[in-house]
Amino acid sequence: MGLSKEQLLARLKELQIGFSQYEHPVVLTVEAQAKYVGHLGGGLSKNLFLKDKKNRFYIVSALADTKVDLKVLSIRLGLGKGGLRMAPEEALGELLQVPLGCVTPFSLVNESARHVSLLLDQKFKSQEHCFFHPLSNDTSISLSTHDLDKFLKSIGRDPSYVDLEANPSVGKDQPPDLASLVPSGSTVLPDPPEAAASSKDSIENPVSVSNKSTTSTANATKPSTNAKNTKDKPVNGVHVSKSVTDVGKLVEDLLDKTSALLLSETTEETIKKHGAQLGAAISNSIRSHLRAELESTIFIEHMDYMLRHGCLLSLVHAQF
Repeated sequence: MGLSKEQLLARLKELQIGFSQYEHPVVLTVEAQAKYVGHLGGGLSKNLFLKDKKNRFYIVSALADTKVDLKVLSIRLGLGKGGLRMAPEEALGELLQVPLGCVTPFSLVNESARHVSLLLDQKFKSQEHCFFHPLSNDTSISLSTHDLDKFLKSIGRDPSYVDLEANPSVGKDQPPDLASLVPSGSTVLPDPPEAAASSKDSIENPVSVSNKSTTSTANATKPSTNAKNTKDKPVNGVHVSKSVTDVGKLVEDLLDKTSALLLSETTEETIKKHGAQLGAAISNSIRSHLRAELESTIFIEHMDYMLRHGCLLSLVHAQF
């Protein structure tokens, strides 16, 4: 079990780290937090919990008005354009051991987060003090970057402040400037109980593509021993179409586009314009941008599957 808010605050006092503490109702956004501490001066922080394709995790902690482009950041880390995406919610509990809305640099205090990389906005240093949640979003504490660094060093972290809005060229003679901040090892999360049970059922109860007798189906779908046919080999008696194997890529693309749209829509201008209705406004914008593209993509994938599946059924029926 991870540290509690009270235990973290006690540790900060033991380290003689100066901070001010403010209690308030539970908040899930920077805008909601600003209603309670925004008038106190200092910098409000937004914190992104991200992962790459190799299951390496990152916390990006930035001032609320700093524009973070995930595609640019991904390139600067040496991960390619689509290498970063939002981490799954289960990783909050498994790695950071905090609930939704409580990700901050303090989340790294738990041993389970030892492989999570931290990127801090260099703009924090221009603030007299900055606000963060101390493992619980019903409280905010303000402290200087000097004291934040003192905490991070106490848990074996070397603070890394970067210009998150920079977009330097990356090429053969210009290596990614943030590559050194990529974690050295990946983290494997345990499968959710439902997913594990579903996977087990699928293995124990393979589905046949034909309603013919078991013997006939086995004959019709018997894998070839010819190495040249490995690419088209059936799996568990079921011929898997290319469109099915591409579902993972489709999901990854969808997550990338959604994350990019979410970040591009969350600007100081839209926050002021929509206020409490910001969530609904962003949701409508994302739906509008993605609907046509998704409908087109899914239609193409569906037609591809139907054509391949139709060809497969024709081959099966031809055997009888």
